[in-house]
Amino acid sequence: MTHWYYADAQGQRQGPFSAEELAGHVRAERLAAHSLVWRDGLETWQPLASMASELDVALGMPAMPAESATSPAADAPYAPPTAPLGSEQQPVAGGDVVLAGFWRRLAALFIDSMVVGFAYYLVLIVAVVVLGIGGSLLLRNQDSTEGMAAMFGMMALVYLLYPVISAAYYAGFESSGKQATLGKMAVGIKVTDAEGRRLTLGRALLRWLAVFLNYITLYVGYLIAAFTERKQGLHDMVVGTLVVDRWAYTAHPDWQQRGLGTVTKVILAIAGVLYGLMFIAVIAAIVVPMALQS
Repeated sequence: MTHWYYADAQGQRQGPFSAEELAGHVRAERLAAHSLVWRDGLETWQPLASMASELDVALGMPAMPAESATSPAADAPYAPPTAPLGSEQQPVAGGDVVLAGFWRRLAALFIDSMVVGFAYYLVLIVAVVVLGIGGSLLLRNQDSTEGMAAMFGMMALVYLLYPVISAAYYAGFESSGKQATLGKMAVGIKVTDAEGRRLTLGRALLRWLAVFLNYITLYVGYLIAAFTERKQGLHDMVVGTLVVDRWAYTAHPDWQQRGLGTVTKVILAIAGVLYGLMFIAVIAAIVVPMALQS
């Protein structure tokens, strides 16, 4: 898929967008004919009017010379692979900030839990098979010391693998340019510090560690995000972080979503059905044997 970018009024690069998404911005009149756009294959930024036929959009005003528009930073679009994208820019202060409410965060947590759980069991199964076979062969060959070491290694994996995967997932994604895990990306939210800046890897790791306070408080630490002024959970308060809409602290605060949104509602509905079925299964496992005994 071709990735498109555009330069906003401040000369900051925004993107990547698909062609359909960029055309949607044009139809919503967020871009003008003279706005600069770029995609892979173009040598320089081009006025939108010159790319209108490729994007299949109609423009109501003539194109201005490209030099009359504010050009993006010198490293644009992203010639070196390590050059920052739009989501990695410095935060834009002064705009409205939509805080992510409890339900959007819950939907994101549901997806993230599924992703981390799947990765954990996938790696665990492979590791247990390898260590188990190796340990059995060593024990069979009378090499009890190395065989027992393999068995202890397998036990250590069971207890340590999940937190390692979880820490790498949450800290890695939340300190990345997207500032969000896969679940947060799906519902359109991100993690920032109190001033809207991207988290460092160290601070993202501290935020992950602080989540254990929520478990110690029997999940009350999560629930208070529904009632605190800045929608912060206990771990957010400890580390000084915020969870906000993905367009907060950008040049387009008007693009923020204030409601739950269709994706969030669908995720919550799926989670409700799955956990409802699990609850029914647990109750049935308790009640049915009791009924049979009586």
